Amino acid sequence: MAGDLGAERRADKGGAPGEGDGSVERWPGAVVVGAGPAGLMAAEALCAAGRPVLICDAMPSPARKFLMAGRSGLNLTKNEPEEMFRAAYGAALPPALDRALAEFGPEAAMAWARGLGQDLFTGSTGRVFPLAWKASPLLRAWLARLTAAGAVLRMRWRWTGWAGAALRFATPQGTWQVQAQATVLALGGASWSRLGSDGTWSARFPPGLTAPFAPSNAGLSVSWSPPMERVFGQAVKAAAWIAGDVVSRGEVVVGARGLEGGGLYALSRPLREGAPLRLDLFPDLTTEALRARLGPAGGRDSLANRLRKRLGLKGVRAALLHEWGRPLPGDLAPLLKALPVRHHGFRPLDEAISTAGGLRFAALTDGLMLHNRAGTFAAGEMLDWDAPTGGYLLTACLATGRLAGIGAAAWIAAAESPRDGARDEENGFSSGSASA
Repeated sequence: MAGDLGAERRADKGGAPGEGDGSVERWPGAVVVGAGPAGLMAAEALCAAGRPVLICDAMPSPARKFLMAGRSGLNLTKNEPEEMFRAAYGAALPPALDRALAEFGPEAAMAWARGLGQDLFTGSTGRVFPLAWKASPLLRAWLARLTAAGAVLRMRWRWTGWAGAALRFATPQGTWQVQAQATVLALGGASWSRLGSDGTWSARFPPGLTAPFAPSNAGLSVSWSPPMERVFGQAVKAAAWIAGDVVSRGEVVVGARGLEGGGLYALSRPLREGAPLRLDLFPDLTTEALRARLGPAGGRDSLANRLRKRLGLKGVRAALLHEWGRPLPGDLAPLLKALPVRHHGFRPLDEAISTAGGLRFAALTDGLMLHNRAGTFAAGEMLDWDAPTGGYLLTACLATGRLAGIGAAAWIAAAESPRDGARDEENGFSSGSASA
């Protein structure tokens, strides 16, 4: 890693500046707060523009959530037509997010990863992964490239807000203040707090600028009856999950605490909005076709045998019918097509793969700069957007980080132009600055 400029300064000053003592480190470029994918991409854009970059993160090592995501295969992006890809983020994309994805979509994400020496493959569903499968080789190459470009990384530096125009950090050496020409905040959402994204940063913004955090790509809590224990760990396949006007045919796993899996994650938005959840046990058959196959009741076969022999309903799917459908009606076909799913809502926020809510786009320009704090940009999951798993989350973090970094570099360049000289002197930089 590049040298710890903070350590050099401590040697000169006899330690970190104390709270309120007026001692402020002046960084001659941009500070990026957060060393996840969005923050690192912002740093990359700033380095490409020739700007000195200081990256600060509260954790002992960078990109911890990124590394955790890569343990089960790092899904970089989704290789599909642009219209389909953009639709995953909702019907009405905020202009800034729309711009970020237009400038850095799936093709750009794949080219970027290849530029870091990663061979890629595309699965049958269009999901794109590194051939190495893990996130660690890509992260090592990325950090090496940033270091070679001159970026400085300071770990265990927790951002605690602003002190006037300066950023304030809690560090192992005490309180530290840094004033830079521009700032990019990439502070993450509010899940997996042990990996660094705890959402506490939202309290440092004025009321109304942030939307409450809510689970996304999360499991549902269910109180099961004892007979369900025999199917714990089994995946529900060949079924469709329906919430509002969204239908998902992905797999869902039945577990001791409830339901989990990609089949639910695509329904996060309508479920948050209160839509009831239904399970279609036979998505490829109509209600009439089911009635015809079941035939009239009677004869020697039990209902369980009729369902198994005539419809192939057994195992976990049959267990769910009995769990949520009893007492079973005489006309079973409509119930098989729309079985009400009884649940207690999402699992706790901290367990969610990602979160909705965060810094509202109304608080930002189309270039992701804060309206109320010129020269400060924001990116990544701390912004109020939402998407399912499948490569959409990481691509948007990279895209918004890139856009914020480009914006920060442009802000510094504008501050250095002759027409902005008065502002430069006012902020105390010989070569120009922006209030962070």
